Amino acid sequence: MREFAQLIFSLGTSTKTNDKLQALSTYFSHADEKDKVWVIALFSGRRPRRTVSGTQLAAWCCELVDLPIWLFQECYHTVGDLSETIALLIPDKNNTDFSPPAEIGGKLRFSREEANSPSTGGGREEAHPLHYYVEQFQQLEKATEPEKKTFILQSWQELNSRERFVFNKLLSGTFRVGVSQKLMVNALARTVQLDPSVIAHRISGNWDPATTSFDQLLSEQSTQTDHSKPYPFYLAYALEGPLQDLGEPSDWQAEWKWDGIRGQIIKRNDQLFVWSRGEDLITDKFPEYSILQSKLENGTVLDGEILPYKEGQVLNFNVLQTRIGRKNITKKNLQEAPVGLFAYDLLELQGEDIRHWALAERRAALETLITSLQLPWLQLSPIVTFNNWEELTTTREQSRSLNSEGLMLKRRSSAYQVGRKRGDWWKWKIDPLTIDAVMVYAQKGTGRRSNLYTDYTFAVKDGDKLVPFTKAYSGLTDKEFAQVDSFVKKNSLEKFGPVRTVKPELVFEIAFEGIAASNRHKSGVALRFPRISRWRTDKLPNDINTLEDLKQMLELYGK
Repeated sequence: MREFAQLIFSLGTSTKTNDKLQALSTYFSHADEKDKVWVIALFSGRRPRRTVSGTQLAAWCCELVDLPIWLFQECYHTVGDLSETIALLIPDKNNTDFSPPAEIGGKLRFSREEANSPSTGGGREEAHPLHYYVEQFQQLEKATEPEKKTFILQSWQELNSRERFVFNKLLSGTFRVGVSQKLMVNALARTVQLDPSVIAHRISGNWDPATTSFDQLLSEQSTQTDHSKPYPFYLAYALEGPLQDLGEPSDWQAEWKWDGIRGQIIKRNDQLFVWSRGEDLITDKFPEYSILQSKLENGTVLDGEILPYKEGQVLNFNVLQTRIGRKNITKKNLQEAPVGLFAYDLLELQGEDIRHWALAERRAALETLITSLQLPWLQLSPIVTFNNWEELTTTREQSRSLNSEGLMLKRRSSAYQVGRKRGDWWKWKIDPLTIDAVMVYAQKGTGRRSNLYTDYTFAVKDGDKLVPFTKAYSGLTDKEFAQVDSFVKKNSLEKFGPVRTVKPELVFEIAFEGIAASNRHKSGVALRFPRISRWRTDKLPNDINTLEDLKQMLELYGK
């Protein structure tokens, strides 16, 4: 655990990609073999399931350090992170004069020198390796509460504050690390002398870190024995320059950018698998696709978008949300939220990896395949025809009426690459919807913003009343967040736990991608991806939009 904790803090204190790459490469060169497998799993989203509640952790910490729960809550509201609060409150073993490492504003912060130095622990013995703790977490699922408590209290006391923080993050299911999978793959490539695209493919799919060795995971055999293994998705960057910079329009294929779940449909060894872009195996979530098990040939992999689809029309994404997260899909769910698949690409044909083919060739093969299947819900993602860039610009304006987010531009000669690449695929999204609102509630953020009020609730007018309708916590600069924080502290009206009611004086423009009716919200609406687009210092609270404006947006764009 010591090496892993040091890696996490090295990554967390570095702002340079090359430094992060070096830290990862060094770790993969020297770490325990089983720990390396778990790091690959953790960094690619395979986190342990949460088996202990935050309430239990807080109570056990209070009992261990003899602290009243109200004081723990005050500490938590100041620090802004449960894992870090516990890490700071429990003294290190053999160090009764405990003081947390270099704090900045109450946050657990380490300088680069500290992050790269050996962990301190008052001369304690080396803690267990990472894989020991993570595999113990898995066993806790069936453990009794006293057994869980004993294990956790013992672990807290044998770890130092840095390791304890990482332990808590893993235990609580809130482990996140600011490192892309691409960076991790590049670090592995330095260690095992394999091409990054090969590594990205081999670490994908349905493998168990507890039973898979490092050598097995990265061997060619892993792609041969795991018939469910998906290919790494090819992702696009947002279009930055003018269309004319792309060259001749005839070199490009344009498609609608659909708002659904990107997925791969795989048929191998007489089995059907459905993977999401986040590498979740979601076959059981979409029983409609089961017919493909008999329709598709073995060795077929489709890339496409899972969309709510009925009677030839793509529906609003909020229809699909009624099925996401459900453990069991009922007949009623299937009727109320039917899905289709809009196929973008063909990645494997008759068992051959054809990602190196040009897009135009893959598209021709895809059209032949989809046409032969004759399934009404399985559609080719339509190509948007255009003769020049001006014509395509005009066509893009129809996006929202089709429940599309804009356009995708793909070079017709392009191969299907790994991860996010520049040059051959671009996404050209339409401008978001916006509305002006006033801030009415604020609470402190998390992480580096735990001492600032950065999470806000916004309201629109409804006659003489203000009706809250959304929350947002991104979109301002650090300087602007500091200014709003100062306003909140000077203009708080009421306190409800960590939440402050503030004078409704600051007006912001809120941007969002979609709007849907909602019975759970007082306003009757829910926004998709709300964020602050700008601080409207030029407007007064009387200038904000109304609830009626939101309802009109719902009528226009919420269908």
